[in-house]
Amino acid sequence: MNEEEVWLIEPSGPLRGDVEVRGSKNAVSKHMVAAMLGTGESTIQNAPEVGEVEITAAMLRALGMNVEITQREIAISQGPVIQPQVPAAFTGLNRIPILMLGPLLHLAGEAYVPLVGGDPIGRRPVNFHVEALRAMGAEIEVGDSGITAKAKALHGTRIELPYPSVGATETILMSAVRAEGKTVLKGAAMEPEVVELALFLQRMGARIELSPDRRIVIEGVPTLRGASTWLAGDRIEAFSYLVAGLITGGQVRVHGCPQDRLVTAITTLARMGAQVDITDDWLSASAPDGLRQAAVQTDTHPGFMTDWQTPLMVLFTQSHGMSVLHETVFENRLVYVPALQKMGCEIEVFDVCLGGPACRYHDTNAKHSAVVRGVSKLRGADVRLPDIRAGFSAVLAAAAAEGTSTLRGVHHIERGYHRPFEQFASLGLKISREMAPVK
Repeated sequence: MNEEEVWLIEPSGPLRGDVEVRGSKNAVSKHMVAAMLGTGESTIQNAPEVGEVEITAAMLRALGMNVEITQREIAISQGPVIQPQVPAAFTGLNRIPILMLGPLLHLAGEAYVPLVGGDPIGRRPVNFHVEALRAMGAEIEVGDSGITAKAKALHGTRIELPYPSVGATETILMSAVRAEGKTVLKGAAMEPEVVELALFLQRMGARIELSPDRRIVIEGVPTLRGASTWLAGDRIEAFSYLVAGLITGGQVRVHGCPQDRLVTAITTLARMGAQVDITDDWLSASAPDGLRQAAVQTDTHPGFMTDWQTPLMVLFTQSHGMSVLHETVFENRLVYVPALQKMGCEIEVFDVCLGGPACRYHDTNAKHSAVVRGVSKLRGADVRLPDIRAGFSAVLAAAAAEGTSTLRGVHHIERGYHRPFEQFASLGLKISREMAPVK
């Protein structure tokens, strides 16, 4: 009989304590790819211990890069021979291979990467990446299994993205820094993780200007050197643990994430009635008088982050009144709702735009809005987690439910959060690992 690891969670009252967050999954893997471009060793400090790091490290080693991982630091340098193909074994594991096209073209003049994967939260089109590289002079073929690219040299150009895609902006950054001439990118994503990557490339010797109105100017240079950086704390993780305290009637102090990365999230919690305490060292949130309903629309930075809405959805179920969530970034982000419904969350999803102006999914069949009734009486259940963020939201629901919950697919959580099992246990949650028959 096939077995899998599951987490058993028994509600144990308010969660209280301190959590330190490290650099984000979304930042560390992109920095690892950027390190490919340096002629010397690069070090990435305050790195999280997440599955995403191991997957990306394995890809880099397959390409001929040297990668050493210690408890908090990742060291990366070029090996003697660079292989231009990311092996097909990495197909669908995450979104990182597409970001390697530009660096591989600079290092080897050719590249092959398998098709992207990641969480099933919506289409992650590669056309923005492909068209940008074509505009810079690359010859690209998109096949059923992967993407092949060739270029004697990339050259600077003018690019305007139809949508401020984080991944496409990162591809253009890592391709333009060593291209011949100047690249002007309009419609760029300006998320903190994107800016953090640009600053790392600047430390490596890149010439980058961040201009107003989502405009980035990159002047190509012949070579880049190795550099060292300290990753800022993960804003997704920080918000998620603040919610963990609120949803159980407790209070969690989060260390390591600067206030400026959580501005919109903090204001959202305050509008719901939470008291948010902020110092230079930590943030905490409590709600001694309970929480009230809210209407929230996700958006690109500096709007309410799409990855914040999964813990917020569970928090809505424990807030008084009817709340509305309008997702505008990914059309299938609400794929996790059935698992929460199984746990007693009173959530109904719609294919119309609620809680905000019409978005790009207006007049489509995408169920991208939700109405949540609070306060819902949550119950323990046996549920399978479809992705990273949904996994964390299920832990939150289980912590606030009556009865034991069995969570399956917990590898998703460990791919994106630093030691979540240990962190929750330290906050007082009764949580254990068990082996159970696959369902």
